Amino acid sequence: MGSAGMAVMLIVFLVAVVFAANQNDVVGWLVVIVSLGWLLVFSYVVFSLRGAARKATARLEAQGVFGAGPSGQVQPAAADRARDLKLDHSFKIVQVQVGVVREYLGKDEGMVERALETIEITSHNARSMMKGSTDGPVEGTIVD
Repeated sequence: MGSAGMAVMLIVFLVAVVFAANQNDVVGWLVVIVSLGWLLVFSYVVFSLRGAARKATARLEAQGVFGAGPSGQVQPAAADRARDLKLDHSFKIVQVQVGVVREYLGKDEGMVERALETIEITSHNARSMMKGSTDGPVEGTIVD
């Protein structure tokens, strides 16, 4: 909109100058001055808004607010955040399973074995995530 509006204001100014030069009267030159004033005000507003939009976009990108760029690829900040959340969840699973091992150690060997298997699977998946492996997650049997 800014470029089209700027072009219209410039055309209005040039037409006013041409008519004022052809007629060579005071009213024509007053119209030129008024159209020049509007052109300057419009230019100031357009360039101020563009600058503010660029600064706001740069600030939001620095904060990682935008998840995907123009090409549709996930930007590093959003990808890092998602990976960190997944890793945090993996560590929580390991912590819970350590509690299960402590509780059932010496009481129920089957429960301890399942907890250790869950820790092994979760650790493998977390390490793969950290390495950027594309093998996919390890799967196992979940027993309640």
